[in-house]
Amino acid sequence: MKVQKITGMFVVGVLLACSTFVHAETRVTYKSAKTSTSYYQMAVQVAEAIKSGTDGEIIATVEESQGSVQNVKEVLVRSGNYVFTTPPALIRLAQQSQGKFAADNPAKYLNVRSLFPIPSLTMHFVVRADSGIKTFADLAGKDILIGKGSFGAREAAKYFTLFGLDGKVHLANAELGSAVQALKNRQIDGFATSSSYPAPNVLEAAAGVGINLLSLSSEQIKLTKRTELLIPAGTYSGVDYPVSTTSLPVVAYATTDMADETAYQLTKAFWQQKEKMAKNNAWWGGVSTAMLGNIYGKLHPGALRYYQEIGVEVPAALR
Repeated sequence: MKVQKITGMFVVGVLLACSTFVHAETRVTYKSAKTSTSYYQMAVQVAEAIKSGTDGEIIATVEESQGSVQNVKEVLVRSGNYVFTTPPALIRLAQQSQGKFAADNPAKYLNVRSLFPIPSLTMHFVVRADSGIKTFADLAGKDILIGKGSFGAREAAKYFTLFGLDGKVHLANAELGSAVQALKNRQIDGFATSSSYPAPNVLEAAAGVGINLLSLSSEQIKLTKRTELLIPAGTYSGVDYPVSTTSLPVVAYATTDMADETAYQLTKAFWQQKEKMAKNNAWWGGVSTAMLGNIYGKLHPGALRYYQEIGVEVPAALR
């Protein structure tokens, strides 16, 4: 009897262990941005989409980050299912030991593999609808707020120099967070901001003030050396025309430490849940498989498998 009881307990234990193994969750770390940013909100949405799209088989834990450089540098010390977001340009610098990665051993950076694009940082040059400003040349003598220290602030200042406006635009000495209120109070004529479109602060300005968005010409876009992006007409209230501007692509990456099946399921869940995400947050509507052309670095084999399954033409450089 004792032998039978012990044997029975053993069998039950084995069955429970097998059941636990079969239903074990795959854990993923998703390194994003500061909690106050739209990109952190996106990370939370992606994590929810992954859980929903894999029926809870993959759970992504979102981690706050101080920026894209930190995300890339953590490749040196992370292992396993580490997913992070960054502009592709930083992967190029890391793999070539340039810029802020010059002192690093590039060996681990060479193991980085791409998964899918997320909304790009998009430059918006916003002016009051009644300001009379139609082109960049009209900004001369105007009060424009660009903020301090951000990517958007640096880009705006660079563009003013490139377009012959250096010293001609009055830059408001204030944080970007006060831009909409300052526009309402007529303390400024406009502001520049970088965010995935539709940007919350631009939506607020369009609804509360009435705005125009400045388009860049093809020549101006070439001068910036950034990726061209078209904001569709009607994206913002009162802006009933398409706006040509520039963008900085942002991509979700992993490393070769991630199993092919995990990368496949992550990528599949993202694209299959994207339409649902776009209904709740419009910035996902601008993401398409055409944006694979903006990626630097090879696709993870698992991600490549998914794109091939759905018939996406993958650039040779990503294979």
